[in-house]
Amino acid sequence: MFKYLKKDLPASIVVFFVALPLCLGIALASGAPLFSGLIAGIIGGIVVGSLSGSQVGVSGPAAGLAVIVLGAIASLGSFENFLVAVIIGGVIQIGLGIAKAGVIGYYFPTSVIKGMLAGIGIIIFIKQIPFALGLSDNVEFSEYVTDDHIAYSEYFKTLLDNISLGVVLITLISLGIIIFWSSVLEKKSKVFKIVPGPVVAVIIGVLFYVLVPEGSALAISAHNLVTVPVPESTSDFIGQFTFPNFSVITNSDVWIVGITIAIVASLETLLSVEATDKLDPEKRITPTNRELFAQGTGNILSGLVGGLPVTQVIVRSTANVSSGNKTKLSAIIHGFLLLISVIVIPHLLNLIPLGVLAAVLFVVGYKLAKPSLFKEMFRLGKSQYLPFGITVAGIVFTDLLIGVGLGLISGLLTVLYNSYKNSHFLHIKGGNGDKKHINMTLAEEVTFFNKGAIMRELKNIQDDSFVEIDITKTQSLDYDILEILDDYAFKAKNRNIDINLVHKKGEVKNPESFKEYFDEIISAD
Repeated sequence: MFKYLKKDLPASIVVFFVALPLCLGIALASGAPLFSGLIAGIIGGIVVGSLSGSQVGVSGPAAGLAVIVLGAIASLGSFENFLVAVIIGGVIQIGLGIAKAGVIGYYFPTSVIKGMLAGIGIIIFIKQIPFALGLSDNVEFSEYVTDDHIAYSEYFKTLLDNISLGVVLITLISLGIIIFWSSVLEKKSKVFKIVPGPVVAVIIGVLFYVLVPEGSALAISAHNLVTVPVPESTSDFIGQFTFPNFSVITNSDVWIVGITIAIVASLETLLSVEATDKLDPEKRITPTNRELFAQGTGNILSGLVGGLPVTQVIVRSTANVSSGNKTKLSAIIHGFLLLISVIVIPHLLNLIPLGVLAAVLFVVGYKLAKPSLFKEMFRLGKSQYLPFGITVAGIVFTDLLIGVGLGLISGLLTVLYNSYKNSHFLHIKGGNGDKKHINMTLAEEVTFFNKGAIMRELKNIQDDSFVEIDITKTQSLDYDILEILDDYAFKAKNRNIDINLVHKKGEVKNPESFKEYFDEIISAD
């Protein structure tokens, strides 16, 4: 493992710089203690990094779970109750790994998964607006709502009065730095990849807070800063961890959240694995079942000590690969660097304005739901953009599970509709003596979903016609379809319709029964 330390150590430093603001920012977006994001980053690096079979993947708290965490903490009543769900999710993931369910990601349509991530990106973006404006927690819309009146003007006046100009300014500066750094400077020189844009934004944010005098119009108040516990001793450090409340383990809502975490975290991990394996210059393949086991172990430990759910994360993994790492040692070292930062520089972390983290998450949300993605899905046609759009709308206007469920249903209906359309090909060739010649070619697989389409086509064929039914390419034909064809063969005699069945071994004119030929020609093969 230490053979490539000269390459893995520099990469780990870059990943640490990327991970630090993301750990804090995702915890902020999740409505969880900021320290919980750092815990998840530490465990994702050290524990999951050690157990994982991926040489390039990096794990930690994921933006894709922020919306779930935010809603779950509120619905379950406390962060301690939520931690029990994280542990349950981890146990389920280990079970999935042992059951060799690493292929589960392949059974979710890409359009639905992309819609899920885009919907989450939109919500993350929206949720950061109060932090970007420096609004205090006491500006609640509900206070301006009565039974017969909503005081919009008073609410917006209070809102404007509570906006912090300093926070707005540092948010805009941070956003500008991050965008300019990645889109311009990093492309000009590799030097700018050593220290990523978000870290530069954090440094500028800290300097802004320290240098702007208190009482100034641009001063940033304490409630707009990161609040990480500062340990005075080893016992204080241990005391700042939050532990799960196992008394709620029989609560069905806790189990529902746990199952949700397991499913979404596993999907996000498997998607990241697929993407990072493609980025790996050596094209190594990550064992997905082992990855689920590693992620499950990480989530159990994270839940036990007060951390957010863990997944493999594409942003950190991409930074790892682009920094030239060789082995998973870089991911492990980045976890130790996060641990050292929590112990050594917590005072410095508490000087970071929340507006800086909001800027980082604005970029994360934009990347998950960028306009080019919507254009691409629309360009791919209805079969892609309908499940995608329904998933996005469902997540944004209801919740994640309902959104994904609606997306899956729409995807299934799209498949059924396409199957309905593509069951056969009908072509009118012209005349055959006094009769119109019609050719019907059945697809390779024809199921009961195609009954309606085939029945309609056969019914619309005029009397005194010649119908050729071609099953040479058909490999699977439902019994329901055979019954329809048999019924049609019987009725065709009364309508003076001649039928010619074309199969792999020849032709049959006016068959008495399609079933016997299906058994003889297709089933025997």
